[in-house]
Amino acid sequence: MTTVVPTSEEDPVLAAVRFTADLSWADAGADVAEEQVSRLCVEAQECMIQNRWLDLASLMLTSADIIFSKASEKDLEFVYTVICNLVNKPEGLDQVHELAELISTKVTQQQIEKPALRLKIMFNLYNLLENPYSRFFVYMKALNMAVKGKVTEHVVPSFKKMDSFLREWNLGVKEHRELFLTVANILKENKSSSKDSFKFLVKYLLTFAGEDATSMSEAKEEAVLTIIEFVKAPDMFQGDLLDMPAVAQLEKDAKYAQVYQLLKIFLTQRLNAYLDFHTANSTLLTSYGLVHEDCIEKMRLMSLVDLGTNESPQIPYSLIRDTLRIEDNEVELWVVKAITAKLMDCKIDQMNQVVLVSRCIERRFGQHQWQALRTKLASWRGNIANVMSTIQANKISEDGIQAMQGLTIR
Repeated sequence: MTTVVPTSEEDPVLAAVRFTADLSWADAGADVAEEQVSRLCVEAQECMIQNRWLDLASLMLTSADIIFSKASEKDLEFVYTVICNLVNKPEGLDQVHELAELISTKVTQQQIEKPALRLKIMFNLYNLLENPYSRFFVYMKALNMAVKGKVTEHVVPSFKKMDSFLREWNLGVKEHRELFLTVANILKENKSSSKDSFKFLVKYLLTFAGEDATSMSEAKEEAVLTIIEFVKAPDMFQGDLLDMPAVAQLEKDAKYAQVYQLLKIFLTQRLNAYLDFHTANSTLLTSYGLVHEDCIEKMRLMSLVDLGTNESPQIPYSLIRDTLRIEDNEVELWVVKAITAKLMDCKIDQMNQVVLVSRCIERRFGQHQWQALRTKLASWRGNIANVMSTIQANKISEDGIQAMQGLTIR
C-alpha cells in the first residue's frame, strides 16, 4: 500500500492532497489518474495562494473520505492532522468556526467505520482550536459520534475535567442542557458510572429553575428518570430532588404523579408507606424496572435513619423491629448495615435493648435543613468566640500575676 512520506521539498498540505488523490484514482488507469491528481494539486495550490481555506478543506475532506477504508490508520492520521491544522490559517474566528464545523461534520458522518480513529481526529481538532464555542461544538460532535460508534469508553475519562470545561466554554442554558443530558446518557450506558450519570441528570434538571411551566414540561421525562435512578441506587440515601421545580411539577401531573409520590415516600416516610404504595401500584413499579425486594431493603435503611433523626437518641429494639418489620434477632444486623453504609453513628446497648444514636444523615437536604445547618454553624461560631475570649482573659490574668510576682521579688 502507498504510504505518505512528506519531504522538505513539498508542503505537507500538497503531500496530503497528492497522497489522497493517488489512492482515490488508483483504479482508474495511469493516464486518468495522473490527470486527476495533477488537477487536484493545482486546485489545492490555488486555494492556498488565495487563502480559500474552507474550499481547500472541502477538497481534502472529499478525497480523504473516499480513501478512509483503503489507507492505513497511520496515513489517515497524517492526512487528517494536516486537514485539522488548517484551522490555524484564517485570522477571523468566524472562518475558523466554519472550518471546525466542516471538518467535524465530515469526520463524524460515518460513525461505524474506524470510530476510535475518528474520535482521535476529533480530539486533535479540539486541541488545535482556541475559540471556546468552537471547542464546545467539536466536543459535542465527538460525544455523539462516540455513542453511535459504540466507543464511549474513550470519552468517559474527559468527564473528570467537566468543571474546567464549563469555566472555559462559558455556555448558555440551552448548551448546558444539551451537554448534561448527553453526558448523563453516556454514563448511564457505562454500568459502573450510574452515580455519575445521576449527578449529571440532576445538573440538567437544575437548569430549569425559574422557567415557566411550558419550558419546564420539557424536563418531565428526565425528572422521572432521575427519580427512578435514585430509588434504584442501593447507595444513595439523601437528596434535594423534592425541592427542584423540574421534579415538583410532577406532583400534580396526570401521568407522573405516582412517581413523584414514590420519591416522597423514599425521602420523607417509612417502610409502611412504601408497602401500602406497592400494594396499590405494583404494576407501575415493575414497569420502571424496580425490584420490590431491593426497594424494601433500601426503605428499611431509610426508615432506620428516620427513627434516628426524629425519635429520641435512644431507640428501643422493639420500635426498630416494628418499623422495619423484621424479627427480633435481625435488629442488630440492620443497625450494623446502617453504620456500614455511613448512615448513622450509634452504639448498641444489648443489655437495655436500645440503640444510642449520636449522628444520622439527613435524607432530605432542603431549605429547612440548610436553615438548621446555618443555626448550628452560628452556634458553633459563638461557642468558639466564647472560648477564645476565655483564653484571652486567662492569658491577661496570668500575665498580670507574673508581673506582680516580678515586683515582689525585686
